[in-house]
Amino acid sequence: MTTPLNLLFIADPLETFKTYKDSTYAMMVEAARRDHTISAMLAGDLVWKAEWVVGRTQRVVLSASAKGGGGGTSENPPQPPFGKGGGTHTTPWFERGEAEWHDLASFDAVIMRTDPPFDQAYLYATWLLEMAERQGARVFNSPRALRDFNEKLAIARYPRFIAPTLVTCHADLIREFLAEQGDIVVKPLNAMGGAMVFRLRPDDANLGAILETITQYGRETVMAQRYLPEIKEGDKRILVIAGQAVPYCLARIPAAGETRGNLAAGGTGVARPLSERDWEIARALGPELKDAGLLLVGLDVIGDCLTEVNVTSPTCFQEITQQTGFNVAGMFMDALEREVNGE
Repeated sequence: MTTPLNLLFIADPLETFKTYKDSTYAMMVEAARRDHTISAMLAGDLVWKAEWVVGRTQRVVLSASAKGGGGGTSENPPQPPFGKGGGTHTTPWFERGEAEWHDLASFDAVIMRTDPPFDQAYLYATWLLEMAERQGARVFNSPRALRDFNEKLAIARYPRFIAPTLVTCHADLIREFLAEQGDIVVKPLNAMGGAMVFRLRPDDANLGAILETITQYGRETVMAQRYLPEIKEGDKRILVIAGQAVPYCLARIPAAGETRGNLAAGGTGVARPLSERDWEIARALGPELKDAGLLLVGLDVIGDCLTEVNVTSPTCFQEITQQTGFNVAGMFMDALEREVNGE
C-alpha cells in the first residue's frame, strides 16, 4: 500500500478541461483513487518573494462521479468516467478550496502540465521552478529539461530516426529545400495541436504568402520537413513513462482533405500496438529521456520517422485506455510514486 502523497498540478484552468479526453484529468482521477491529496495552480501564480519560490495553490477534491470505480495499476483498467460518458464542461467534477500561498517544496511532487505555446511566460515559469528545485521541490518534468528539449528541435539529437529536416527563418532556404524534396511540411517551433502547420508543394499558388506568414517576414525560425505520405495511416503518439514505452500508441489519422493528424485539428485517434520500429525508437530514446529528468514524454512518429519529442503536456492517456484497457494514468502514477519514494 503506497503512502498517500501531496501532489501539486501546475496546469491550465480546471474549468477549461475537456474531461472526456484530458490527460491531466486522468492523472488527477488516478491520484484520487490512490488517496493522494491534490492541489492545483496556474503557472502565472508562481512567485519569488523574500528569496523563496511560492505558489498560490488551491486544494482540489474530485466529485464521486469523477473518481469512478476502483483503480490501481496499469494492468487494472479504470472505470467510468473515462470516455465521453464521463465529465463534460457542464458536469461539475471538482470542488476547489481557498487559495493559499505554499512553498513548492512542501509538496511531495509538482507536476508541470501547462499547455504550450512555449512563450516568454512559460520560459519564466521554468526558471522559477528550477529555483524551487534548488529549495527542495520535486518537479516533473524537470524545468531544465523542458527548456533543453524543444518539442520540434529535440529530434536533431536523434538523426538516424528522422526525415530530411531544415530549421531556418529564411524563406529562400525553405524554397530551396522544397525544390529538393518536392513536398514538405512547415511548422512553428513553439506551438501545439497542429497550429500553423502547412503542407507546401512547388506549384502552391500561396507559397510566398504562407512563408511570409509563418516566418513573419524572416523574424521567426520554423521547421521544414519532407512530407511523409504515411501520415495517411496516422501520426503515432508513443508515450514514454520513466524511460519505458506504453505498449500501445495512438495513431491520429487526418480527416478527409487534411494533412494534420492532430486530434485538435479533427484527426481520429486509433490505438494500436507498437510496431517493431516504434519499439526501436522508444527503447533508444527512453533511457536518455529519463536521465534528463523527463518522467513523461510523447514521441510523435509518422511511418518510420520521429517527428517530435513532446515534453510539456503529452496527451492521449484516455484514448489509449478507452480502446485497449491499458491504464496509462496508472502506469504514470506508479512511476511518479517510485520517483518520490526514491525507488
